[in-house]
Amino acid sequence: MTLAGIDLLAKAPLGDGDVLLGGRWLPAADGRTYSLHDPATGDLIREVSSAGEQDARAAIEAAQSAAAEWRATPPRRRSEILHDTFVSMRTHQDSLARLIVLENGKALRDAVAEVGYAAEFFRWFAEEAVRIGSSFGDAPGGGFRHVVRRHPVGVTAFVTPWNFPAAMATRKIAPALAAGCPVLLKPAPETPLTALAVAALLAEAGVPAGLVNVLPTDRAPEVVSAWLGDERVRKFSFTGSTATGKRLLEQAAANVVNVTMELGGNAPFVVCADADVDAAVRGAMDAKMRGGGEVCIAANRFYVHADVAAEFTEKFGAAMSAVRTGPGLEEGVTLGPMINRAAVDKIRTLVDDAVHRGAVIAAQGTVPDGPGHFHPATVLVDVPDDARILHEEVFGPVAPISTFTDEEEMLTRANATVHGLASYVYSRDVGRALRIAERLEAGMVGVNRGLLSDPAAPFGGVKQSGLGREGGREGIEAFLETQYIALDWTD
Repeated sequence: MTLAGIDLLAKAPLGDGDVLLGGRWLPAADGRTYSLHDPATGDLIREVSSAGEQDARAAIEAAQSAAAEWRATPPRRRSEILHDTFVSMRTHQDSLARLIVLENGKALRDAVAEVGYAAEFFRWFAEEAVRIGSSFGDAPGGGFRHVVRRHPVGVTAFVTPWNFPAAMATRKIAPALAAGCPVLLKPAPETPLTALAVAALLAEAGVPAGLVNVLPTDRAPEVVSAWLGDERVRKFSFTGSTATGKRLLEQAAANVVNVTMELGGNAPFVVCADADVDAAVRGAMDAKMRGGGEVCIAANRFYVHADVAAEFTEKFGAAMSAVRTGPGLEEGVTLGPMINRAAVDKIRTLVDDAVHRGAVIAAQGTVPDGPGHFHPATVLVDVPDDARILHEEVFGPVAPISTFTDEEEMLTRANATVHGLASYVYSRDVGRALRIAERLEAGMVGVNRGLLSDPAAPFGGVKQSGLGREGGREGIEAFLETQYIALDWTD
């Protein structure tokens, strides 16, 4: 596939098929396909090859065959290939963004931002590839030396979600390649084309055949079980729901596979009495509405001090009401469709439950007539603590607001969840903000900031929001094994 072909991904096959195995674009071994639809219209985009167990095992063979050569490739060369991929992604940013809109539905501005973010993982880990360190030193008791070496963990397998089809792929692929590991990737069935485009760019940048294998499929259990059941797969990274993550952890345990899990969230957004309300509203729009709210670190519950609740609700409600909803490529649209009808139905169920329990819809945008999986931007107030929407991940453009007066009581409510991925705090008093941030049970906290993600920072959660970290220095550590050598010699 050529770079010019990226614009054709939606209409034409990649060579003979959509499964990337050993550097070749192939159909599924049994010829199976599935239908891919545009969430903005419901129209068929195209039929996509659906990989199965046979393809999964062939991918392991291809990755294992490519492993030794890539492990021996100098870090500087690995770095150059990753940096060239970064440049290529930025060069083709518009085409990639439009592809994301087509299969994911998000607004074009969000898709453009995602491509820029996704590309940065290649740049960051290109820089980290040459900094994998070893150490040599005397044993404290004398008589011999310690040599500590870092080696690539081996064949890696990834499962990525549909909400960030480019960034969730590059956040895993980039550190794996930087560390010297081959890659198996199963993208979400809703958004396979973006992952295939990224793989094509990697190939053109010089990644050897067989090093990156991509298997679109609508029968994930077959593919993932084959990977986790093979002892050659030594690293598994999953981004998705907590419920699915638990099942995959059980499978990974059989072969004691090294795992990274980025799971569900239920992020509180705290607005203190001394907050800059205008800044808090801007941050709330970032934290709630980026990607239509279909984001694991999206603000899910808003705790606003009673002294500023009226002002915050009025201004936030006005901003949410002004959101323009429609197909992501239409000019001025900032909220595209949800990924599918089931997503819309779940959001509506949570809103209806909250209203039934006494919540009030304080502000709401509009949705276009006709087909498409749209839900309006919505603000709820007077949301009681027993409402499901405060305990379940909304994954949509709905903001439930509760008030507080006592900081201790607010923290108790904010931490009353099995999740602990992200949190947000707004206060003019940095000391207060940091005090609250340190007591929030979350892997990441935004203080006076509604955007958290940065390729140079560790991304991940606590409690049932996951295991391990992606991005930052920690991101490459996840793909390295430590070997200690006790060295002795006689003079």
